[in-house]
Amino acid sequence: MPLIQVQTKINADLEICFDLARNIDFHKVSLKHTDEIPIAGKTSGLIKLGEWVSWEAKHLGFVQHLTTKITAFESPNYFVGEMILGAFKSFK
Repeated sequence: MPLIQVQTKINADLEICFDLARNIDFHKVSLKHTDEIPIAGKTSGLIKLGEWVSWEAKHLGFVQHLTTKITAFESPNYFVGEMILGAFKSFK
């Protein structure tokens, strides 16, 4: 299975980076060019363990929907968002 891994170096505290990575409002602004919006579940603020969010976005000329759930969470080290509904075979 193909693996896409993105690494970004940021000059900020670990806690700030962790919170921005799970901030739904920040995610929405960062992907404004795709008109990506949260439409169900946790639709604003900081997502945490057990919560889910459904997104609607336009990619490749088509409106797509993706629902992810936070399945693992260890602040401020990592969290795991897994697709529970969407067009991909898997997304984690």
